[in-house]
Amino acid sequence: MDELAGQGHKIFLDAKLLDIETTVERATAAIAKSGAAFLTVHATDSKTLEAAVRGRGNAALKLLGVTVLTNLGPGDLKEQGIIEPAVALVPQRAQLAQDAGFDGVVSSGKEARALRERLGHDFLIVTPGIRPAGAEANDQTRAVTPKAAIEAGASYLVVGRPITRAEDPRGAAEKIVEEIESALGA
Repeated sequence: MDELAGQGHKIFLDAKLLDIETTVERATAAIAKSGAAFLTVHATDSKTLEAAVRGRGNAALKLLGVTVLTNLGPGDLKEQGIIEPAVALVPQRAQLAQDAGFDGVVSSGKEARALRERLGHDFLIVTPGIRPAGAEANDQTRAVTPKAAIEAGASYLVVGRPITRAEDPRGAAEKIVEEIESALGA
């Protein structure tokens, strides 16, 4: 990671940290020194989030709170003892992250519009589970198209399998870029 950061690459470390406060604080401090640009931390409670903020210190590392994974549906949440639907849980966790001093959250595009309205324009919304128009959702229960995510207020899109598992990854990426440019009016 140090080598890539040293070459000027922006590193998005999707560690999804969740542990006791001391461990989260120490891990975040070590990652902040590595030159990573972004780090994900589960936004389940304020103690964990505040520990990450302490660990970051004055480093340029952007902290992103993971609200609810995009592959989790109502049954999955219920299995974890969570009664609230994602549409209610995501804003609650995003607010915890913002209150703790995080730079943004990781959230489905299905909740992005409500988050943008609630948390303001400067708060980052990173949207995974992106699937181009007509693509299979795979294990993503709350997937959206690039266009829908951008129109809802997403700051960044995370696109994986639609590119990495495509027969023609370059062509798939180019098609997604076209969809993004169209949504941006470029």
